[in-house]
Amino acid sequence: MPEIARFYGIVIKLFFGDHPPPHFHAVYGENIDTLEMIEGDLPNRAKKLVIEWADIHKNELKLMWETQEFRKLPPLE
Repeated sequence: MPEIARFYGIVIKLFFGDHPPPHFHAVYGENIDTLEMIEGDLPNRAKKLVIEWADIHKNELKLMWETQEFRKLPPLE
């Protein structure tokens, strides 16, 4: 699974052509469209950081999922 970002000890990864809905993994899955947690549990602070990062990069994540073109995204600063 390619790593697309890393920040504050959180690693964001994306399977290309994985099962719908479009999602990424930050320890556990996050739905790109709704930013809802699919499964698992993150500490509240980590979850807020992941959601903040995903909101910033939502369009890039969706495009990456659709085109299956891997690229690194900037971390949350």
